[in-house]
Amino acid sequence: MIPEDNFGSEVMANRMHSAGLALEELLVTAQRQDCLTVGIYESAKLLVADPDSVALCVLVVDDEEDIALQIHFTLLQAFCCDSNITILRVSGVQRLQRLLQAEDWNRNTEESGDFHCMLVTNQQADHYRLKELGTYCKESRRMDQWIPELALQDR
Repeated sequence: MIPEDNFGSEVMANRMHSAGLALEELLVTAQRQDCLTVGIYESAKLLVADPDSVALCVLVVDDEEDIALQIHFTLLQAFCCDSNITILRVSGVQRLQRLLQAEDWNRNTEESGDFHCMLVTNQQADHYRLKELGTYCKESRRMDQWIPELALQDR
């Protein structure tokens, strides 16, 4: 491996780690401010009712064998693209469940148990973590990653 390749992969790993931390902080903040919608059906209802309020769509892609889930994702992605909503594909559903349930939030998660889709609404359009994720997504798209992806680390 030439040094430039090693440097590039290290920079990418740091960007992904930083974006992962930003996502976790943003989701917890949105949850506390009641600006987080969890679940595929709940998210679809919000997207139809008020797409302009949505700042970020997070799709948790741990179960890529589930064809029905992939069809839902395709439809949600298409709707988000048409509505200029930033989309982020994430792996690490157990990390997200622990993170959000640790905040003592049981309203939607107990009812649906579905952490496959989450929407962050525009609680603070200038939230610095939302801007950081937006930058990460733009940079990823420049590197031919149509829908940016993150792998959350268990801690």
